[in-house]
Amino acid sequence: MKQIRLRRRISSGLASASALFAAALLAAPFLSLSAHAQQQHAHVHGQLKLDVAIDGPTVVIDMESPLDNIVGFERAPKTAAEKKTAEDAIAQLRAADKLFVIDPAANCKLGPVDLRSSALGLGNLDPNEPAGHADLDATFSFNCTNAAAARFIDVNLFAAFKGTRQIDSQIASAQGQFKRQLKRPAAAQAAQPVRLGWGK
Repeated sequence: MKQIRLRRRISSGLASASALFAAALLAAPFLSLSAHAQQQHAHVHGQLKLDVAIDGPTVVIDMESPLDNIVGFERAPKTAAEKKTAEDAIAQLRAADKLFVIDPAANCKLGPVDLRSSALGLGNLDPNEPAGHADLDATFSFNCTNAAAARFIDVNLFAAFKGTRQIDSQIASAQGQFKRQLKRPAAAQAAQPVRLGWGK
């Protein structure tokens, strides 16, 4: 059964925030989904999952996505063009402060970025990943002087990755726990960030 994938090995700086986030989300009533529904949601083309945890001086964003959303295919790159597409996507993800612009009131700077994809050779290989249905998962950590002041993140994933059509997000913050869904904007606005907001 699929549970929140925060149990992966991540840097020790992220461990406490991730543990708090996992505990908060497991206790949240909006997560009482059946195992069947969770399993169906695990790998849906066009859909991406973001979990945001605000803990002390950090904002941690955990992302789960089918690889197709990010690079347009779901296996190891074969051609020179596919390899270039994968390299460009990895570079964009490593520059996460361009993809996730956190509320300036929190005064955050990008910290560790942990990317995981068996097909792209990132992180530890996942022997349970089905062939032809590769994922790309990531943990982005931001170090902030006032993380609790954050009330939104401007998300640039739709502009960066054309295969992403919907983002399902859960946020654990001092203001409470929130569930949000973002949809790809119409063509004219697709290059603009979409605001993921919470709190009052």
